[in-house]
Amino acid sequence: MSEEYGANFITVTDDDGNEFELEHLDTIEFNGNTYLAFFPAVSEDAEEDEEEELGLILMKVIKENGEEILSTLDSEEETEAVYTEFMKTLFEDEEE
Repeated sequence: MSEEYGANFITVTDDDGNEFELEHLDTIEFNGNTYLAFFPAVSEDAEEDEEEELGLILMKVIKENGEEILSTLDSEEETEAVYTEFMKTLFEDEEE
């Protein structure tokens, strides 16, 4: 993803109705699916004492009722394979 356009942020809502802002890092096509990688956005008003676990969030695009939506991955195996593929892409970009 080109950084010349700045960061891309989206807001997602979980099953409990909680909203989260995520920063989109990259998108890949892998095994016939589209996957997106995100980091949680850090709010400016978050207290310095708060220790949040800010890990990579992987989601995939699925079709539901003819509409594309983001979904969590189905299994630990899928998560590991997609994570590995994102890391390959990341390190390929750094070598150039």
